Formats: sequence, structure tokens, C-alpha cells
Amino acid sequence: MSDKQYETGMSVRRAVLGEEHVDRAAASTTEFTRDFQRYITENVWGELWTRPGLDRHARSMLTIAITAALGRWEELELHVRATRNTGVTRDEVKEILLHVAAYAGVPAANTAYAHAAAVYARLDDETNG
Repeated sequence: MSDKQYETGMSVRRAVLGEEHVDRAAASTTEFTRDFQRYITENVWGELWTRPGLDRHARSMLTIAITAALGRWEELELHVRATRNTGVTRDEVKEILLHVAAYAGVPAANTAYAHAAAVYARLDDETNG
């Protein structure tokens, strides 16, 4: 991939996940994880998230549903937090998780609701306190 693809990926990654998260990820990159971080930036953020057909709002909703269905709780929390930047509302997240309950199972949705609620509580604390 090109440096342009990497730069595009970093721009999208920062826009969706926020500067602080991306800076932390970059700072914690090691020689062992460097290639993986570049892969994520170029292919997931620079290619997948920039494709035509779905906007960031839709991709954000899909990512929340997929991470909840797969039980990837850390990634779910990251993407629930990112809804501040993608325009996905709390009501939409609740509906997404109801959909997950029907198609991926109630236990997955139950845990996902708990993680999403914890993220929103932290965001509310940051905003109000």
C-alpha cells in the first residue's frame, strides 16, 4: 500500500475513533505490532471505511452489531464511544442491540447492553463533571 493510503486511513481513524485513542494506539505500537497497526490503518480505515455505498454512520452501526454478536467487548466499547463522531444515537445503539439479541442471541446482547451502558455513563461523567 502507499503512503497516501496510510495517510487516508489515519485521517479516517482519527475522525471516527478520536485523536486521543489513535495517539494512544500509536504510542503503544511496538516492533512486534507495527505491521499489524499499518495493516489496520491502510486496509480497514484507509480502504474499507472509505468505500462508496455506506457512509460512516452505517459502517459504525454495522461495526457495533458485529462486535456485539462476536463478543468483542473491548472493540464494542471503542465503537460505542466513537458514536460521538459518527452520529449514531443512543436510541440507534439500543435498537442495534435488540437486533443482535434476535439474530446473535440474548446473552450476547445482554452483555453488549451492559458494556454500552458503561460507556455512556463514562461519557456522561466526562461531559458533566
